[in-house]
Amino acid sequence: MSNDFKRIPYGISDFKQVRQENKYLVDKTMYFERMERAGNFLFLVRPRRFGKSLFLNMLEAYYDINEKDNFQELFKGMYAAEHPTENHNKYLVMHLDFSKVRGDLEHIGDCLDDYIAIQCKLFAIKYKGLYPEELMQLMQECKTGGNKLNLLGDMGRMVGLRLYLIVDEYDNFTNDVLNIKGQQAYHELTHGTGVYRELFKKFKPMFDRIIMLGVSPITLDDLTSGYNIALNMTIDSRFNQMLGFSEEDVRQMIRYYKEVGAIKPEVTEDSIIADIKPWYDNYCFAEDSFGTEPSMFNSDMVCYYLSTLIDKGKRPKEMIDPNTMTDYGKLKRLIRIDKTEGKRVEIIHDIAEKGFIKARLVSHFPAERMMEFGNFISLLYYYGMLTIGGVVGERLKLIIPNNNVRLQYYQYLLDEYSTIHSIDISGLDDYFDQAALDGNWRPLLSFISKAYHDTTAVRQLIEGERNLQGFMNAYLTLTNYYLVAPEMEFSHGYCDFFLLPNYTVYPMVAHSYILELKYLKTDATDAEAAQQWTEAVTQIKTYAADRKLQTMLHGSQLHLIVVQIKGYDVVKMEEIR
Repeated sequence: MSNDFKRIPYGISDFKQVRQENKYLVDKTMYFERMERAGNFLFLVRPRRFGKSLFLNMLEAYYDINEKDNFQELFKGMYAAEHPTENHNKYLVMHLDFSKVRGDLEHIGDCLDDYIAIQCKLFAIKYKGLYPEELMQLMQECKTGGNKLNLLGDMGRMVGLRLYLIVDEYDNFTNDVLNIKGQQAYHELTHGTGVYRELFKKFKPMFDRIIMLGVSPITLDDLTSGYNIALNMTIDSRFNQMLGFSEEDVRQMIRYYKEVGAIKPEVTEDSIIADIKPWYDNYCFAEDSFGTEPSMFNSDMVCYYLSTLIDKGKRPKEMIDPNTMTDYGKLKRLIRIDKTEGKRVEIIHDIAEKGFIKARLVSHFPAERMMEFGNFISLLYYYGMLTIGGVVGERLKLIIPNNNVRLQYYQYLLDEYSTIHSIDISGLDDYFDQAALDGNWRPLLSFISKAYHDTTAVRQLIEGERNLQGFMNAYLTLTNYYLVAPEMEFSHGYCDFFLLPNYTVYPMVAHSYILELKYLKTDATDAEAAQQWTEAVTQIKTYAADRKLQTMLHGSQLHLIVVQIKGYDVVKMEEIR
């Protein structure tokens, strides 16, 4: 294999570096002309790690007047080079990244002003040849970042300069304030004469074009009091595929690396797609795009997987990029803002256990109303914890997109359960070994059943069969031996759990399982219990007779297990033969 091939730009957001180092790039420049037609002031929300920063960096290079002579070199072979708009390389571009506003949250206003001051100085240096000579001296005399920004805008208009503002992570530090310090501290930043609100008011008069990207619409709504200053592209079908990768994008990447010999011949294109699709795919951001356009892959995750496959010759052992755990931490803090969890915890449990929820998407709402049902559901959608999976009457069916996100829900459930009753999971790996390698399933299910008993006995958080399934699901996902498939369809019915061997990583797994859980209310009679058991046995045998099941076992021995629980005690737990 030759080493002379395009490397994957995993973790790189510098467009010029990507082009100069000839790294692989999925072309998204066809959206530049769509954005120009859409308006001068644009706003977009997408989940974290979806390629926002690289896209904005590419946008900066396209519009920056200083890059005019480099246009053909930077965009050669891309859509924009063949279809340039009249506005390319016509602007002085200020690129702000508010994830870089760091410091003591007690003095975040000062940190923000310091950041703006530094960016204004750098902007003045970058474009000093286009401004009057007095600019640098006047910049020195301005004491605050806000005043420096005013100066750049006023002098720019005086000499007819066109300014473009790009804001990445516009809500990053405000989300930190909201999540950590609470509503009051956040309100002081974004309302009245709050420092961020005052700064924000300067943007529209100063810049000819603005694009702002973030992970939620909350801060924008608070900064503008609901005034529609910008086109919200977030749920606009014209921009559904602007960030992320379509399946065809991913297949083209795989084909390229297969052709240059960077991926082993025995690893097929279809096998890679089959491996990553359940983990990274299935995002849809616009109702009108559902069913008419391909779903989108998380681009960062795809790059993580393929870079590991190319560099190490095998797929990553952990399908989830460890960097995403910071996203889980943000979600957890979000649910507990001001320690008034209320309905939020119930919503998370409901989604984790069913896999979906019906709701209307809300395009904007203030922070003080973010915990209302529809707003909180919409916030989970903006964070990438839900995506559009169908239309039900006037509402959307919002679903958990993939296994990557599903595990974050289960981790949250486990954390919740552990706050109710501490459970020692140190021996759980041994139980998984026995079940997967030896076919001895009873110790594993006995452990989980006891954990369910202990947790539920302490506090009636969990009651009913569906909640039992959520509890079981959370624990079963603690192993990598299996791909845990809840509600898998077999023989026109849906089994509670199918434990599918993760054979590509653990070929030694010799045993697979179908689990059927049955829940009895505490006042159920013996006759009702016996009838339920008989029905469960019939059901699970019907599932096992499904023809497609045999193609999924990869030589493993299938075990059919029925677990019957009454209240929070196991009544019966047997293998059906």
